[in-house]
Amino acid sequence: KDIQSVFAFVSHVFWIRAVKFYNCTNIGRSTMKLSSAVLFAISAVTAKGFAPIATVPTSRVGSLQGTASPTVEKESFQRSLLAAQLANKKTNGKKAEDAPPVNIGWDSHKPVDKAPDSLVRPGDGPDGNYPMRARFEQMIREAQISITDAIEKIDGKAKFQEDSWIRANGGGGMSRVLKDGAVWEKAGVNLSVVYGSMPQEALQAATERGVDRAKGMAPGERVPFFACGLSCVMHPRNPHCPTMHFNYRYFETDGGVWWFGGGTDITPAYLNEDDMRHFHGTYKEVCDRHDPEFYPKFKAWADKYFVISHRNETRGLGGIFFDDLNDREPEKLFEFAKDAVNSVVPAYGPIIEAHKDDPFTEQQKQWQLMRRGRYVEFNLVYDRGTVFGLKTGGRIESILMSLPETARWEYDHHPEPGSPEADIMDAFKHAREWV
Repeated sequence: KDIQSVFAFVSHVFWIRAVKFYNCTNIGRSTMKLSSAVLFAISAVTAKGFAPIATVPTSRVGSLQGTASPTVEKESFQRSLLAAQLANKKTNGKKAEDAPPVNIGWDSHKPVDKAPDSLVRPGDGPDGNYPMRARFEQMIREAQISITDAIEKIDGKAKFQEDSWIRANGGGGMSRVLKDGAVWEKAGVNLSVVYGSMPQEALQAATERGVDRAKGMAPGERVPFFACGLSCVMHPRNPHCPTMHFNYRYFETDGGVWWFGGGTDITPAYLNEDDMRHFHGTYKEVCDRHDPEFYPKFKAWADKYFVISHRNETRGLGGIFFDDLNDREPEKLFEFAKDAVNSVVPAYGPIIEAHKDDPFTEQQKQWQLMRRGRYVEFNLVYDRGTVFGLKTGGRIESILMSLPETARWEYDHHPEPGSPEADIMDAFKHAREWV
């Protein structure tokens, strides 16, 4: 703290003198840029909580050489200065060291042989609905076991490997991953419970109305949160077996704000309309049991969300997707999420059983790999779960579990008109109704 006090005094004097020098000479302008870089580097070491934000990415080194615009340099300085101030001031009556961690940290995950019976602890994280946190975790634990058991039976060869971890500040998770199976090249089902604080831009990545969720907070102030979720991606070997993804989650942020999110979607390489009617029909039945308006709303939401904007096409053929859902009692939304996650196997399993032994050509395999490349593009550029995990220091192996082991990019490829590949490309570009 003595070092921080000295740093604060020196930086105060520096900026008073630097501004005067800057206004007097052109030399002062370039000198100030270099001195600013040095000052930021010092602050990364001396200002508690400042280092994660003050780190300069490689792609921005040019700004230290005078190539960035004055606006970029000004904004960079303002963000860094604000971060230092927030890290060293009292927040909501607490000292900074008592507040949620500034960054959960890439290395904050401690492997354990077996996860505790519950990763939710009363008193951890922001004040909120502790019973719902515990119930949601228990529900997705049971779903993780039932889904992985069913997938192992269909595959008939490989077994899921489980990795468990905990964090000192609360929470942890369990990743179950199947590799080199007879049916699936790779399949993973991840459970996580996360406590911490996140930048407001990470909150925007986590929900539809991220700005509203941070209302009343100062610019740059981090948002204390609790998150619990189960996510899954399965990549089959056979091109006639579609990839499937689901995610169901429960969020709380400081001040008692809560919401549910999630959905299940399907990504085939080849179009089989009977399969799509079965998959979408299963989830329409799920939705109708809870609200007849859910399926048309959440189906349209999925068609909109899973768009690869730079390709002007969807990742797959949708399903249901919802986010920021808190328009009725938590109990009712909990039951809907429970029904939806427990319908994954009935919706997806019969499709795999029907096609896992279908013959296919090398050309069809290459097309499947190209569609996997599109899957990778969406997940790394647009997927909210991926962005949220990266911005909050999540466990990297779990975050990137969704990526296939093999994928392909072919320069300027266009399917032959009238081909099965062209048929499904039309479905990727023009949303269709299946039920």
